Amino acid sequence: MNLKIKEIIAQLSTENISEERKNILQPLVEFIQNKISKNEEIRLNFICTHNSRRSHLSQIWAQTMASFFGMKNVFCYSGGTEATAMFPKVAETLTNQGFEILKLSETENPVYAVKFAENEHAIICFSKKYDDDFNPKSEFVAILTCDSADENCPIVYGAEARIPIKYKDPKSSDGTPEMNETYFNRSLEIATELKFVFENIKI
Repeated sequence: MNLKIKEIIAQLSTENISEERKNILQPLVEFIQNKISKNEEIRLNFICTHNSRRSHLSQIWAQTMASFFGMKNVFCYSGGTEATAMFPKVAETLTNQGFEILKLSETENPVYAVKFAENEHAIICFSKKYDDDFNPKSEFVAILTCDSADENCPIVYGAEARIPIKYKDPKSSDGTPEMNETYFNRSLEIATELKFVFENIKI
């Protein structure tokens, strides 16, 4: 794993997560643990309205944490209730946190390859609907990362479970002096909570 990412993960303190948030995260812990006990593959689909910010941050950090904690059969995805584009500040933020990101296309909805380690598969990121052919059709958990996706997806077809784990949208800081700090901190908040999830899995 890239050294800077390992250092960031080591510094993340899950002790500061509130009991309320831990209770919100617990169903995801239990879903993953149940899959491991059955020796089944674990598919996590993070869903937000536009699949542009929070869902991508969650997908990338979840895949990274699974690798950090030595879990091989974890496959992370993201999607939206509509497709737009991964917001460029997300790629910039993750690059500053140690990820290697290659932009594979120059379209309105670019495709990115995101690497957290030299010898691991790149995570392919682009904005898509949650039921896009790129994503699993069954045997996955739908993790709703924003209020509107939670409201607009009362049923996610094919999902074995539906778990709302919502984050504040960093978009509110766009164009302000606080933009860089807001995105950086939102990424670390998501990373910290996903570290809590994966460090509580017994493998």
